[in-house]
Amino acid sequence: MPTRPCWVEIRTHSFESNYRFLASLAAPDAELLAIVKADAYGHSLAACAPAAMRAGARWLGVTSVEEGVAARALCPHAIILVIGGVFIGQGEDVVRHGLTAVVWEPWQLDELERAAHAVHAGSLPVHLEIDTGMSRQGADPQGLAPLLARFGAGSPLQLAGVMTHLFAADEADGRVTGSQLACMDKVLSQVRAAGLCPEWLNVGSSAALLAEQTGAIAALAGRYGMHALIRPGLVLYGLVPNYDPKFEPEEPATLVRARHHLQPVLSWKSQVVSVRSVPAGAVVGYNGTFVATEPMQLALVAVGYGDGLDRQLGNRFSLLVRGQRAPITGRISMDQTVLDVTEIPGVKAGDEVVILGTQGGETITAFDHANATGTIPWEIFTRIAARVQRIPL
Repeated sequence: MPTRPCWVEIRTHSFESNYRFLASLAAPDAELLAIVKADAYGHSLAACAPAAMRAGARWLGVTSVEEGVAARALCPHAIILVIGGVFIGQGEDVVRHGLTAVVWEPWQLDELERAAHAVHAGSLPVHLEIDTGMSRQGADPQGLAPLLARFGAGSPLQLAGVMTHLFAADEADGRVTGSQLACMDKVLSQVRAAGLCPEWLNVGSSAALLAEQTGAIAALAGRYGMHALIRPGLVLYGLVPNYDPKFEPEEPATLVRARHHLQPVLSWKSQVVSVRSVPAGAVVGYNGTFVATEPMQLALVAVGYGDGLDRQLGNRFSLLVRGQRAPITGRISMDQTVLDVTEIPGVKAGDEVVILGTQGGETITAFDHANATGTIPWEIFTRIAARVQRIPL
């Protein structure tokens, strides 16, 4: 059945190219864990997880056990890290599907131990997350002894990795990141003193990789006989993070190269449904927030806030039609948006409309959407609704 003309195109070849480029930046100091959580940042797990594997990835990062199960069906040989942890009743799925859970609470270890014993699993790898200052998830560095004791000879649990979240890696001065790595140094000393030898130091994201922090992470890992694992997310999808404060006097070479090499993966498109002429004085949209001051040509487009187009963009943003910017006129409706195409000749029903992406010589980016609505590109991608068809190219 033909679908409503509102869709997302996913260029998997661009995703693969981005992964290979980023892997070259990390090598030989670190391996990459491809972040495909939240349905690959709204880009489609089904499209992006296999693309990561084709590009050479061994690791995939997901939010939940449910996502991990879905990723396992797509990628039988991947190492799948469940970053959001495990919840009560999910231990059996972790074991059955060969997932690696992030843990930081004793009850999570209890859940996984019960599940491992139930199926007589010989060894179940986990990554222990440490809270190094974000106060979100992670174990307190001052209270690690009881948790480390859980990885004794009688337990099926294997401490395969130690991780933390660098929550200010996009601050170019690096002060917070340096403090967090110093905290991790003390943590790893405790881990070593407990007689444990995890293989992976799981630290760092897109911003850390492009800010050339990989070397410091790898050096820390090497002091304890570990390997560094970096978790790129946004850059896999072709966007370079903004750094604030900015780099002075110049950006790192890796960041400059990334701006040149990375390719956007997602384009969001729709079509003109109909075109009408309205006279001066015509009211457009709910509550009449736009009133025509002259005769106008208006195009109705099949996209609205039910698809993920932020309602705040009404009367303050443009979409692309025939390679030109057409202002959004009036309030965005749940399923429809009206554009002013008065200055764009020949617009007709069926014309392609670009919501996010390139048409002709014009481009609208996720940063453009984010800046117009006071948010971040991650949210722009992940709120594109599930009803918007994802089409791998």
